[in-house]
Amino acid sequence: MKNQHTVGMSAAPRAGTRLSVRNLMRHLGLLCGLAAIAASSIAADPAPLYQQHCAVCHGPGRLGVTGPALLPESLARLRKPEAIKTITEGRAATQMLGFADRLNKDEIAALADYIYTAVSPAPTLSEADIKASRIVNFAPGSLSAKPAEVFQGVDMMNLFIVVETGDHHVTILDGDKLEPIHRFPSRYALHGGPKFTPDGRYVFFASRDGWITKFDIWNLKVVAEIRAGINTRNVAVSGDGKYLAVANYLPHTLVLLDADLNLLKVHPVLDKDRKESSRVSAVYDAAPRQSFVAALKDVPEVWEISYNPKADDIPVGMIHDFKYKEGSFIPGFLNPRRTFLTEPLDDFFFTQNYSELMGSSREAGKGQVVHLDVRKKIADLKLPGMPHLGSGITWNYKPPQGAQDRMVMATPNLKEGLITVIDMKDWSTIKTIPTLGPGFFMRSHENTPYAWTDSMMSKGKDTLQVIDKRTLEKVAEVKTNPGKTLAHVEFTRDGKYVLASLWERKADGGALIVFDAATFKEVKRIPMDKPVGKYNLYNKIMRSEGTSH
Repeated sequence: MKNQHTVGMSAAPRAGTRLSVRNLMRHLGLLCGLAAIAASSIAADPAPLYQQHCAVCHGPGRLGVTGPALLPESLARLRKPEAIKTITEGRAATQMLGFADRLNKDEIAALADYIYTAVSPAPTLSEADIKASRIVNFAPGSLSAKPAEVFQGVDMMNLFIVVETGDHHVTILDGDKLEPIHRFPSRYALHGGPKFTPDGRYVFFASRDGWITKFDIWNLKVVAEIRAGINTRNVAVSGDGKYLAVANYLPHTLVLLDADLNLLKVHPVLDKDRKESSRVSAVYDAAPRQSFVAALKDVPEVWEISYNPKADDIPVGMIHDFKYKEGSFIPGFLNPRRTFLTEPLDDFFFTQNYSELMGSSREAGKGQVVHLDVRKKIADLKLPGMPHLGSGITWNYKPPQGAQDRMVMATPNLKEGLITVIDMKDWSTIKTIPTLGPGFFMRSHENTPYAWTDSMMSKGKDTLQVIDKRTLEKVAEVKTNPGKTLAHVEFTRDGKYVLASLWERKADGGALIVFDAATFKEVKRIPMDKPVGKYNLYNKIMRSEGTSH
């Protein structure tokens, strides 16, 4: 009976007992509240959340892998509310998906706070670090100066380099037989496309975490490697094959190497007053000018760095007399010559003679044309959405009704379903061609009347669209595997075949799909493990108007 009374089943409790129960309930409520707060605190602990949801793309140490570095240094120009919005909703035109369906508001806010917190010790990469990282597997001149026996009868300029990110390998493909010749492991997350020496013997790769790899195609050997950055955008190779330029997001540097991957110079990327630093959006080779050209993401300048040892000196500061060099000058060789703009450029596209570049602007709907000789903006561009100028192509367009031929440039769009076609004489927009959705890549070839583009950033990701360069009309849609991404087209050397990536893991059907460039019919499938890109030596080295450079 005593036990029954304790739980208050029948007898009325005394006043003191009722007070005790009330206090007990109050304490229990307080404990439950504290437990809930503690549980919420544990759930919002950012470090394990980051490792679970973010590390695979942004790196365990937040230094970047396939995604960019997430550090205060690299996020200085991204306001925290925008970071919260990006974590919640994702980011258009990237592989960043939103986490609103997996994380609550407190967890997202905790993650945002976390990525704005400094990493200790702070990541650095000094010149000594770069030099110490260099790995030489084969000394210069130690390998055969002719292609290996496996290449007997192969057109060495119709080879393809195929980057497979599924298991981080590279495949060398015979462009005539359309068969793999060799496959080797690569650094993790290659980024920015491989670049070739003019003889087609060497190819250079850049990984997102800053490793530059030199591969001897003729001997099928990794020759040397060096780490030139912590978070790297891309690498460029000079037209004579002697120099390399590496564009970095972290640290804010432009690194110059020789072809044997010896460090030549590290340029801290600072504005002319040396007060504001910048990430480097991209660096490309301008072979006819014997220079590298770099776009700066955070500073309104374009840098041109000559690799001509006889380049004219560069005036800096106050100059009294240019002819007699009275004033402040620096050597023109391997030093930046600045073009000052009103706003930064994220990416750009060269005209055929490399005297101008067409750059995308951060302001929606606008771009600008910069003349590299007079070093100033000469025209505005009407570019809706977010054009992907780095994937632009050119061709000679013959308008109807007997109008004069003109060279045009066409660019896909990362944010809207359209292709913009621009007259490269007066910089006007000739036409916008609707597509199934935002896309990343556009390709063509001198020997075909058609250009191919994807819509991989949209529901139309499984369909390539074919545009007639003569009429500027879409004439076909090519779909092979409904629901699976089909993207990144490249042509064989003669333009007869089109190779597209079925952008999936090998186990899920990932492959290169070969199409007849005239009939658009599938010819062959070559199994690959998420083949994100393929690059034809001839088209790249000869700077085909149908491919990016």
